[in-house]
Amino acid sequence: MEASTDSAIENRRDQMFPTLTPADIERIRPLGRLERFEPGRPLRSVGQSGHGLAVVLSGEVEILQRGLAGDERLIETYAPGGFLGELAQLTGRPYLLDAIAKGPVEALVLTPEALRTLLIAEADLGERIMRAFILRRVLLLETHAGGPIIVGPASGAEVLRLETFLSRNGHPWQMLDANSDPDAQALLERLNIEPGEWPIVLCPNGSILRRPTVEQLARCLGLVRALDPDRVYDVVIVGAGPAGLAAAVYAGSEGLSTLALDTNAFGGQAGASARIENYLGFPTGISGLALTARAYNQAQKFGVEMAIPDEVRSLGPAVAGQPHVLVLASGETVSARAVVIASGVDYRRLGVSNLGEFETTSVHYWASPIEARLCSGADVALVGGGNSAGQAAVYLAAHVRSVCVLVRGLGLQASMSRYLIDRLGAIPNVEILPQTEVAALEGRDGVLERVRLRSADGRQTCRAFRHVFCFIGADPKSGWLDGSGVALDAKGFVLTGRNAGPAERHALETSRAGVYAIGDVRAGSTKRVSAAVGDGAQVIAAIHAQLGALAAAPAT
Repeated sequence: MEASTDSAIENRRDQMFPTLTPADIERIRPLGRLERFEPGRPLRSVGQSGHGLAVVLSGEVEILQRGLAGDERLIETYAPGGFLGELAQLTGRPYLLDAIAKGPVEALVLTPEALRTLLIAEADLGERIMRAFILRRVLLLETHAGGPIIVGPASGAEVLRLETFLSRNGHPWQMLDANSDPDAQALLERLNIEPGEWPIVLCPNGSILRRPTVEQLARCLGLVRALDPDRVYDVVIVGAGPAGLAAAVYAGSEGLSTLALDTNAFGGQAGASARIENYLGFPTGISGLALTARAYNQAQKFGVEMAIPDEVRSLGPAVAGQPHVLVLASGETVSARAVVIASGVDYRRLGVSNLGEFETTSVHYWASPIEARLCSGADVALVGGGNSAGQAAVYLAAHVRSVCVLVRGLGLQASMSRYLIDRLGAIPNVEILPQTEVAALEGRDGVLERVRLRSADGRQTCRAFRHVFCFIGADPKSGWLDGSGVALDAKGFVLTGRNAGPAERHALETSRAGVYAIGDVRAGSTKRVSAAVGDGAQVIAAIHAQLGALAAAPAT
């Protein structure tokens, strides 16, 4: 294997590239069809979509990554018993690498639907295949093999915006710095692309995007597809945080036709947590992205359709006897027998006048490897006193020179778990400043140079921080429900159960029959990942009963 990997990946090579036994193949054979490929013919090409599993029966298949100059890098060679694919193939999304027949090849090919049937019907075999798919995606992410190529200034706001989107959605990409990489400079010159058009993105299907939005990038990568306006789903879930993902997993496993939508990425606020240590079953902790990525992949295994990013603009008015209709920002409409509101919350922003000038480049709302790379060796400020702030501070402390935690209250005891308070106290490069707020941000050309701090007595001081991380809470993301008939409380959270209507209403049902609310957006919910997951499980049980009652009702 020529692609460089760290020891952790190399040690799991047997799980990443397992060889199926003849008995395994016989179990798969009824679900597939036999195909033959001549030497040099591609079994799969970069950007090609709609395929599932391909098991090599005879011959050899080379997996190759294309370079900008037309060169190719060998990633892996599959012999008989090897199988092609990674997580994208669960839903027939585009291939990220080329698969070429080294000689005559015979393969057993499964559609994405047949692949999902196999994963569910054959538990032990399905586990091996699913684990291999996940580890192969990790390999692509860590070696930057496959995916789009972003060309632009490495620290530019537009580049960071695209990288953050891809990172949070677990999609590999390659980055070429337009200011220092000769290949990038040669490409921009050859295409006659001016700096005002940076960044450009070379998509796997050959398309070139200039300064794309994340929505344009997602559609080019096949992450979002056109939705069928005539289809009526059993359940549409708005939001793919822990609550929405849990609902998606349980709905899919119950055989309900399910669509999950999210404006940004799967995982919600939990997906941005550097480490979650108080979630049941993970005694050593787990990153929010790793936890929610597992749920995201699990939902797709059960056939849940994902549309991310795809923003819901409104929920149409209720019409007796008719499905609920959601209107998307794209102009598309989606119909469902039941709707689950899991839209979560929006990050609160600092109350300073020039905040927008420094967002993306210097002011951040999550702490991921991208931000850690930007801040490496620097002094940073972190605003907030909750668990998310504590987790971010612990993570950043390992990458930066110092972390100054600004807390509006008297200390951390009222808002942070004890284990995090103790951990922060033991880290020498973490400083806690209680009763301190950000008064102003100072810098130029979008680059932060200083932060003016204000203490409880009104005194102001300046500190040379180039980056500020903001974890000061959030507000419900419920504005899209205006005019829908769904009742909200005074703060904009969605009312459910007895607070929303008659006593017999389900605890998670809103004031509108057949529309439910779960997770952080629900009034009175416990703002914890485990509580959100519990909501997701409970709501699908209620919807399953609701749909069963509708099916049993006599026609009128």
